[in-house]
Amino acid sequence: MTSKPSKVEPRPAPRLYLVTPKVADATAFAADLEVALSAGDVAAMLLRLEPADERSLINRAKALADLAQARDVALLLDGNLDLVARAGADGAHITGLAKFAETIGELKPARIAGAGGMISRHDAMTAAELGADYIMFGEPDVHGERPSFAAIEERVSWWSEVFEAPCVAYAASADEVAPLVKAGADFIALGDWVWRDSGAIAATIAEAARLMKLPETAA
Repeated sequence: MTSKPSKVEPRPAPRLYLVTPKVADATAFAADLEVALSAGDVAAMLLRLEPADERSLINRAKALADLAQARDVALLLDGNLDLVARAGADGAHITGLAKFAETIGELKPARIAGAGGMISRHDAMTAAELGADYIMFGEPDVHGERPSFAAIEERVSWWSEVFEAPCVAYAASADEVAPLVKAGADFIALGDWVWRDSGAIAATIAEAARLMKLPETAA
């Protein structure tokens, strides 16, 4: 895998990566998404879909992909690799090294292949060697559990110091945003806590964006 060159370029400002709740009604969610995408510098969003028949899933994803892509925001599906092309998505997020290794060929080179659920340093390095466009650290598993925050910070710091592949760090609350930026994350993922109060989405994301300012660029 490619490590960072000895001559280090100035670090780009980190950007937001939104993780949606499980969406059952794209029309109802679109209003919240519009607000969210207007509230900060969003690079990408991970669309999680409630189970349904294939046609319903495609229609939901397609509607929200159009909305995101109109703002130059990449839309990735959480799994559902077989729907990516038909939904017009930009790629997919794949959880677990075994699944990633098995399915990355369905996405590359035309689409984005993100990797999450990396349970060890070795898994993360292997996913990057296989061509992952980013590695995510700190996201909850299917049981809602995640490593300690100290462990997440350590993993993000290690990755950012050594490897070129971008790192997405999952912030489970506003309090985690600034420490993850300081640790070296290229993107900060914001999950369910952003969407709990429709009336507060814009303010919540704006505050996260403020907290993401690097010390040397903060006012």
